[in-house]
Amino acid sequence: MLQVFNNLSNKKEVFKPIKPGKVGMYVCGMTVYDYCHVGHARVLVVFDMIARYLRYSGYEVTYVRNITDIDDKIINRANENGESIDNLTGRFIEAMHEDAAALGVLPPDQEPKATTSMDQIIAMIIALVDKGLAYAADNGDVYYDVSKFDGYGKLSGKKIEDLRAGERVAVGEGKDDPLDFVLWKAAKPDEPSWESPWGAGRPGWHIECSAMSTHCLGDHFDIHGGGLDLQFPHHENEIAQSEGATGCQFVNYWIHNGFVQIKEEKMSKSLGNFFTLREVLKQYAPEVMRYFILASHYRSPLNYSDQNLDSAKAALERFYTALRGTEVTEVADGGEYEARFRKAMDDDFNTAEALAVLFDLANVLNRAKADGNAELAGQLAGQLQYLAGVLGLLQDDAEAFLKGSGVAGGLTDMEIDGLIEQRNTAKKDKNWAEADRIRDELQAQGITLEDGAGGTTWRRG
Repeated sequence: MLQVFNNLSNKKEVFKPIKPGKVGMYVCGMTVYDYCHVGHARVLVVFDMIARYLRYSGYEVTYVRNITDIDDKIINRANENGESIDNLTGRFIEAMHEDAAALGVLPPDQEPKATTSMDQIIAMIIALVDKGLAYAADNGDVYYDVSKFDGYGKLSGKKIEDLRAGERVAVGEGKDDPLDFVLWKAAKPDEPSWESPWGAGRPGWHIECSAMSTHCLGDHFDIHGGGLDLQFPHHENEIAQSEGATGCQFVNYWIHNGFVQIKEEKMSKSLGNFFTLREVLKQYAPEVMRYFILASHYRSPLNYSDQNLDSAKAALERFYTALRGTEVTEVADGGEYEARFRKAMDDDFNTAEALAVLFDLANVLNRAKADGNAELAGQLAGQLQYLAGVLGLLQDDAEAFLKGSGVAGGLTDMEIDGLIEQRNTAKKDKNWAEADRIRDELQAQGITLEDGAGGTTWRRG
């Protein structure tokens, strides 16, 4: 029975969807003004894993992940670059899709954009104004009146009086209270705008997700996800907007992934300590990054370092080495290992424990290969690939992964095979010094040789 840690109640709860057998899940996506960094990669991979596991568990999942394609950062970046907003956002949306695909992230079922959701956004603001929960200010902006929503702070645990202490209304803001937040921004010169009952303008950030999520999934749905940094104020404000407008509970389960850290500090663009995913993938295969993310529980901090990525690479090499040279057969019943895998994943998507089960399975597979039991080895390999596939792992060909692609260490695949042939000849002639020299030469170039009953195989790294 699946249990999920719900940030709304701050405890694990048995997962019960609103409609039996069906799950609606919304995740806050990217603001597309730059390339994805490792923190974005964690959001993409974690909620892809959750969607995959829910589908594996028999649920029909509607997964919605939005795109924010208009906000201050986008406008400023387009102006800095001297390019149109459409060109900027189009370029980074395409890059985001490429990065997600490289990580093995499946496309969401729906991917609404803010700029194509204006009708829904404006309709929700109208509903809030009509109910007295929002007001139009003298400066042309429209604000949400936080004091009118009794449940404000129930997700983050923050109290209005504590938040208000020391806060001031900034110059140029027309809101009545420092805690009130903007729903609609009056148009400024040379900025994109849309017509509304309050004049030309554009939406605030928070209202976008309320409007898009309820439009795609209904007023009340199962799961809302995103990074922990969005819990307050973004998700808190979403609850106030959505429940204020619809009069019903917005979301049953709030799921947040933990921060990515570098030297105990959150990775973020504002701190300037982030790595773009594209930079990392120049050094490591995409599946290494995916494994690195899944090797830690999604709610725990993820410590980014070359050492931890190297460990992820070594772990994948162990799996692929177990699969190497095995004729994989399809397995109908997963037996003991699938039961243990499900138990781990049913405990709040505990991928770290699930991977430990897969290592146990790989060890049994290695013993079957060593014993020459090809039939059992094929069944175990099939089981390993199937369960790993639920996590989006071990989808590559074992030989291709272990050998890598292209040229590494200045040697092509053909050159490596040629040196191995020379080493085999030297060993046959009992010229052990020459055989060792060739082995050491390959090792210096980052090539590891593995001698077995079936001959010599190699891998990069």
